[in-house]
This record gives sequence, structure tokens and C-alpha cells, in this order.
Amino acid sequence: MTPLSIAVIPWGLLAGSYAIESGLSMWESQALSAILFAGSAQLVATGMLKAGASLMTMLITTFFITSRHLLYSVSMREKVRYMPLRWRLSLGFLLTDELFAIVGHQSEKQFQPWYALGAGLSFYLCWNAATLVGIFAGQYIPNMNELGLEFAVAATFIAIVVPNIKGHPVITAVAVSLALSVLCAHFNIEGGLIIASLGGMLAGFVTEKGVKS
Repeated sequence: MTPLSIAVIPWGLLAGSYAIESGLSMWESQALSAILFAGSAQLVATGMLKAGASLMTMLITTFFITSRHLLYSVSMREKVRYMPLRWRLSLGFLLTDELFAIVGHQSEKQFQPWYALGAGLSFYLCWNAATLVGIFAGQYIPNMNELGLEFAVAATFIAIVVPNIKGHPVITAVAVSLALSVLCAHFNIEGGLIIASLGGMLAGFVTEKGVKS
């Protein structure tokens, strides 16, 4: 988890500074990371807030952006279903892309709750610390969002995805998602992220069914 925590620091700095730039107070900006704890959703929500979007629009957009966590939780269900409620709630709150990349592939015998809790909690603390620094930096360094820190978002997801590209279904899903995202961006199609995600999942599912049959 340490390399992923370090890689996400620029992302946290951007989230904190952008929240201040969007008109949120210091407490509100920190609360986004402490309560919502979802980097991409935070950046999109603060951007929409700055643009004057309605609450319903922000809620719907955030729902679709974070809907992948439903798939993460379904995948993790067999590992935690027999654990006490306090454990399931704690691990559910800490279940990020990074934590899933670390423990999502583990079997039920390999999965260690305390390890997952420690990894998730360390990432949570690192994210909130980076956000706090970004909040203070955003008050003294104008336009931090123009410094290229958003590349940390892409770099983090590349580091998560690439090691797990194994087998024809996954390769197909990644290739289709990549192609659809580029096409949507080129033709300025709204909702390109959702289209690429759904298209990739469908392509991977069809490929997996074809391989098994």
C-alpha cells in the first residue's frame, strides 16, 4: 500500500486546494476527504459545485462515478460475510481502488482482516494528510490545478490496472474501455467515462463466457 499512498499525495494536494478554490471552507474541504473519501468523486463534485450545478446533478454524477465500488464489495463479500458488523462497516468504508488492488485477488484463506484494515487505514490517513496540506497550500499558491497534479490520478490507476491485466477477458475489457474513452473524448460525447466502463465490462463478460464455452 505504501507506493500507492505516495503516488496519491499529489492527488490529495489537488483535492484540498481545489475544494478551497471552489469556495468551501477549510473544515468543509477536509470533511470531503474524511467523510466522502473518494478522490475522483471529490474532484468532480467540487468542480460541479464551482460551476453552480444542482445538488441532484452532483449526487447522480457521484453515484455513477463511485458505482464501481458496488462491484468491489460484491467481489469481497465472501471474504467478509461471516465477520462482525463493525468489521464489515470498517472495511467497507476503507474499500478504495487501492485497497481492492491489494486484497481483492486474495482467496478466502489468504485474506487477513487486520492486514486489510491496516492497509486501508494507512491510505486513509495519507489521503487526509495530503488533503490538509493542499488546503493550506491552496490559500497561498493560486491555480494549483494548473500545475499538472491531476496526472497523479492517471498514474495511480495505471499502477493499479496494469499488473492485473492477465487473461483474454481482462485484456479485451481494457482494450475496449480504452478505445471507447478515446472515441468519446474525440467526438465530445458526454458521459464518456460511463460508456467506456460499461462497454469494457460487457466486452470482458462476453469474452469470458466465450472462453468458458
